[in-house]
Amino acid sequence: MAYRAAMTAKTPQPTTLTGRHVRLEPLAPSHLDDLFAAGGTDEEVWRWVPRPAPRTREKLGGALDELLADAERGRYVPFAVVELGGGGAVGWTTFMDIDAGNERVEIGYTWYGPAHWRTAVNTEAKLLLLTHAFEELGMGRVQLKTDHLNHRSQAAIARLGAHREGVLRRHVQRPDGSWRDTVYFSILVEEWPEARARLAARLAAG
Repeated sequence: MAYRAAMTAKTPQPTTLTGRHVRLEPLAPSHLDDLFAAGGTDEEVWRWVPRPAPRTREKLGGALDELLADAERGRYVPFAVVELGGGGAVGWTTFMDIDAGNERVEIGYTWYGPAHWRTAVNTEAKLLLLTHAFEELGMGRVQLKTDHLNHRSQAAIARLGAHREGVLRRHVQRPDGSWRDTVYFSILVEEWPEARARLAARLAAG
């Protein structure tokens, strides 16, 4: 079996990544109004996030401030997902579980307003993040995870070309007190060229 030479990846830093449909830019308090309008009160948006739905602008602002504080501590690198056609932020996404020494990172804590589900927004946002992770940061593994009951998210992750690895049972407590099993997916650097071609073809097909 052949092994590639070990090389330490770069730790993700705030940056701007631009495609044809979306721009990912460092998340900031100035995005709050757009984010609240996109999905701050929608229960379905927050159904699978392991925290209560914000419901008010102030509570969404609190969640945003908490995320930015965690980013300062190095736990996340958060991005606002800005739709180029409309000009406003329609959700956020992050790099998390960052381990540059082991060349791995997770794309997670992602949400979009429901008007942008099953559109080019998620496909291109993931393409931008994966390209940055593998081709600029030198990561060898990018993982994604979701609630075992969130079949829509599992299907979306599978469409990226990610491989379903398994399930961590009783992994995270939901806001209602029930326990979630978490499904893990990943893409390895050796699998990235095929996944990249698949994502590019999906975007080209509209």
